[in-house]
Amino acid sequence: MNTVNDKAIVKDYFNATGFDRWRRIYGDGEVNRVQQDIRIGHQQTVDKVISWLEADGNLSGLSICDAGCGVGSLSIPLAKASAIVFASDISQKMVGEAQVRAKESLGNTDNLSFMVKDLEGLGGSYHTVICLDVLIHYPQDKAAEMITHLASLAESRLILSFAPKTLLLTALKKIGEFFPGPSKTTRAYQHREADIVNILVNNGFSIQRQEMTSTRFYYSRLLEAIRN
Repeated sequence: MNTVNDKAIVKDYFNATGFDRWRRIYGDGEVNRVQQDIRIGHQQTVDKVISWLEADGNLSGLSICDAGCGVGSLSIPLAKASAIVFASDISQKMVGEAQVRAKESLGNTDNLSFMVKDLEGLGGSYHTVICLDVLIHYPQDKAAEMITHLASLAESRLILSFAPKTLLLTALKKIGEFFPGPSKTTRAYQHREADIVNILVNNGFSIQRQEMTSTRFYYSRLLEAIRN
């Protein structure tokens, strides 16, 4: 499958069956055991990012781009903490859901704006650019282009999460491919951490903080890169 098709499939998926599935996972309603595990893992990643930003003590008024915002799981709490948040997603339905949740949670959303855009279409300049759980949908060559573009938007910091490529996770992924489900519409790509780090270094960043989130069905490596 070429990278152009990957992008089209991701967009179509999250505007159709994928939207219903992930809206439930990222909500607080009843879900199955696997979805509940993924919900917990994703929230742990979000919580780690927020804890990093809060620890720096300058979150209020900070300009942040949440690239691939989904239903607003990260954007909304950042806006609640008085950051100035620009959130985007490739899926119009996801953005619509995020706007509804933001209005319900915040009321006043003057410091939070949403737009429907893919990563390559983003422009502007932000203190911090964050991209969580997006790279899993794209192969290495496309991921490299995306990270390079996101790096060009980040004045000071770029925070990324990705599914790490390890022998264990590769084996688990192979086993999972024997049991396809109706909502497994996009490919799940793993990335070598060394490759991601090299891309960041080549764009003038160095690794500041890192974390690993690991549950039974959710694996995500989180890197904070600071501009040199």
